[in-house]
Amino acid sequence: MSTDFQAGRVALGARLRELRTEAGLSGKGMAALLGWQPSKVSRLEHGKQTATAEDLEAWACGAGAPAEAEDLKARLRGLESQQRSWRRQLASGHRGVQERYVVEYRNTSTVRGYEATVIPGLFQTPDYARHLLVHNADFMRTPRDTEEAVRARMQRQEVLYQAGRTFHVMVWEGALHALICPRDVMSAQLDRLMGLIGMDRVNFGVIPLGAPLRLTPKHGFWIFDDARVIIETINTELHFESSDDVTLYRRAWDRLNEAAVYGPQAHRLIVRARAALSSR
Repeated sequence: MSTDFQAGRVALGARLRELRTEAGLSGKGMAALLGWQPSKVSRLEHGKQTATAEDLEAWACGAGAPAEAEDLKARLRGLESQQRSWRRQLASGHRGVQERYVVEYRNTSTVRGYEATVIPGLFQTPDYARHLLVHNADFMRTPRDTEEAVRARMQRQEVLYQAGRTFHVMVWEGALHALICPRDVMSAQLDRLMGLIGMDRVNFGVIPLGAPLRLTPKHGFWIFDDARVIIETINTELHFESSDDVTLYRRAWDRLNEAAVYGPQAHRLIVRARAALSSR
């Protein structure tokens, strides 16, 4: 469990305890009032258990402060949106995650993305995506629904051709050389990237390996309408919507963008990566 998530859960527990004591109730008294075991009250107040929306509704009413229920539930939504375990999300396969991203992109006008090690899903060929999804299912030990997931990922790419949307996306040059699939598949993938250059709604940049940097390449991240950030780690998908977090990641994107090249220069780097495939 992330430190941020746990800290938020502890803060929520502290607020629950505050409401209980303001109502003049002991822990045992609150438990009896709600028909719970006293241990549940203790776990919630000490941040050792995540409350449900129903728990919070009952707590607010039990404390004689029903108007506080919405605030408590808003805090809970903040916790839930911040961390989403991949193991839980992929319990039935990759398709559901891919379909959720289809909706995410359809509801966004401006996307800014950065990837350090992989070609972004928005630009992947079916074969490249297929190899990634198979590797990930094997690594996470989750069900394989590869073909359904590939179709959903390709459906996501329809937004690239829809009016009213712009995509500003960068990759570190190393992502052009990361061979997670056969060479012929990677060659086709690089051809796909070359085809993006010059598209009206897509600004595709590459950060050269030798470029001077004011920020190390770090992890990939995606900014949606300058309102929310999504980050994928090995075990978790993180969502941030606070203005401080969004501002920080926008500043990171801007600094990385200072080192990126576009147009003919980006095209040359992709061509160089493609040529390197045949020389190995």
